[in-house]
Amino acid sequence: MTVTTDIVAKLWNLCHILRDDGITYNEYVTELTYLLFLKMLAETGQEDRLPEGYRWNDLVRLEGNAQLDFYRRLLLDLGAKGRGTVQAIFADAQTSLRKPTNLKTLVAAIDSLDWFSAREEGLSTLYEGLLEKNAAEKKSGAGQYFTPRPLIDCIIRLLKPQPGEVIQDPAAGTGGFLVAADHAIKSVTDDLFSLTESQRFFQRNNAFVGLELVPDTHRLCLMNLMLHGIGGDTEAGVSQGDTLSPEGEHLGQADIIATNPPFGTKKGGGRPTRGDFSVTADVSNKQLAFVEHIIRALKPGGRAAVVVPDNVLFEDNAGRALRQMLMEWCDLHTILRLPTGIFYAQGVKTNVIFFTRGKTAKANTKTVWVYDMRANMQSFGKTKLLTLDHFAEFENLYGTDPLGKSPRTDMGEDSRWRSFTRDQIAERNDNLDISWLRDDSTDPEDGLSEPADIAAAIMGHLQTALDEIAALAEEIGGDVVETVEAAE
Repeated sequence: MTVTTDIVAKLWNLCHILRDDGITYNEYVTELTYLLFLKMLAETGQEDRLPEGYRWNDLVRLEGNAQLDFYRRLLLDLGAKGRGTVQAIFADAQTSLRKPTNLKTLVAAIDSLDWFSAREEGLSTLYEGLLEKNAAEKKSGAGQYFTPRPLIDCIIRLLKPQPGEVIQDPAAGTGGFLVAADHAIKSVTDDLFSLTESQRFFQRNNAFVGLELVPDTHRLCLMNLMLHGIGGDTEAGVSQGDTLSPEGEHLGQADIIATNPPFGTKKGGGRPTRGDFSVTADVSNKQLAFVEHIIRALKPGGRAAVVVPDNVLFEDNAGRALRQMLMEWCDLHTILRLPTGIFYAQGVKTNVIFFTRGKTAKANTKTVWVYDMRANMQSFGKTKLLTLDHFAEFENLYGTDPLGKSPRTDMGEDSRWRSFTRDQIAERNDNLDISWLRDDSTDPEDGLSEPADIAAAIMGHLQTALDEIAALAEEIGGDVVETVEAAE
């Protein structure tokens, strides 16, 4: 066990102490990240970002009610008196702690950790580990914001982000795609030291942009980016807002877009309020609308990788029109059919679509390559973790060209790797939900053994059913939508 893993386990176990204070998992992680962030700024020599008198040692030296009162005031004042990213992180921050002894327990536990060893392994890695632990804990409900790190790493390795490129995530979550892209660029630039000063400034302050709708998740994202050295006294280009509103139009164009947009329908049956949308302007299906945003936000020659549920590949009407737009405007060169069980919070089967924006908006897709990583695959959960090794064959077949132009060979009907021409797809009524392997495995969910995995899978299926009922009700008209929304 690494020092980082050990620290994450110790921090997570503290949540059990706080149960008698009525603290939920989400509240605990938010609470912990406030304190952890203050401590990490002290450990990394970045406390000059904080006003004097609002720093870690100012909190540690107090006891009892005085400490809890100071902590409450600190959260409020940093949201008002902090600058740049710090102010955004603590905007509207408040504590859920009511007992001074519980705050003292958290502060003392954090202060006593092996920070020397943690610094050696990287404090940003520690924070990433905490976010991952929170997402893996089904009771926290955070899985909907967290894409498995092996999948993120696979996508970024294939897209090959370069210095000077603008990289966007319109559904940023906790910043996983942006952090991975930053790490990839730093690994080929000697941690940015091989770049000029102006290039380094761009990488730290202007290279990464995005939006995140949920305020608390946006807060975690900003902390994550800052601890990875992304962003100075700015918000690192990631704001809190709705990509499907006019705010999304202001994100600008990007060289790379890598994202896992939220699944389901917009709450209340709402539609996107974007003035530039055409195909999805009148649909409440969020994932369809996000794909249109991504098509429009890519620069000519820009590349994208997007996690989408199966319905994006087969849905009729607006779905088919969107796929036609995608294959006209872009070269949709690769589809990765993901195993089931990766996103139990949504209870849907998922894919990654890889495409490049064309220089014109006409006939860019000639051939679509599909890798089926779903058929005859084991189930994933706590007892069987998804790793980067599971993507090794796909990465090899994808090739080294981030635009999907490496030489490729159709491996035949018995393989996982096939190609389909644009004409063949047109004959399928532009249905891209393509499978050819006979799946002899049982339903992957039959192999689940952890009660939390089973419960999450059931909840996911129920949520999917509610979303489908809402979409149907909206399509035929009627008041059923309000009933379904109330049920959620």
